[in-house]
Amino acid sequence: MLSISITPIVVAAGIILPLPQRSDTIRAMPQDYVPVFLQVVAGILFAITTLAASVIMGKRGRDSAAKDQPYECGKDPIGPTHSRFSVKFYLVAMLFILFDIEVVFMYPWAMVYREMLRDKVNPTGYLIVYSMFTFVGILFVGYLYALKKKAFDWTHNPTASAPVNRA
Repeated sequence: MLSISITPIVVAAGIILPLPQRSDTIRAMPQDYVPVFLQVVAGILFAITTLAASVIMGKRGRDSAAKDQPYECGKDPIGPTHSRFSVKFYLVAMLFILFDIEVVFMYPWAMVYREMLRDKVNPTGYLIVYSMFTFVGILFVGYLYALKKKAFDWTHNPTASAPVNRA
């Protein structure tokens, strides 16, 4: 009866094979890295060439007070440079991101649904359709909540109180 011992010999299906020694292991050859090296050299040369070309061919300008001012869409900067935005701006931006991500998830779902119909894995496709209806339904509830809280109403000011009639 054959038994496996701790010696560097493997017994498999009645054939005795020596285990590979450290010198027999696969090593990466230097010629395998030549394309990587060439790509790095090409990137460095491109960066140096474009920077040198911009310095050589670029116009040398003189600094002036007008050129050192910040440029804002052709308008002279008037007022403080760091103005505060309303919280409504950030709220609408976050809601846009939320509903934009919905589309990101719908595209792969549509591709999987098309493949399922093509491969006839589930010809009716009820499970995958119901899962998408559930997903869209949850997002629709979130949209209704945002409407109820007047997140899309720019003129609504929740902190302003109603005027009081004093007689």
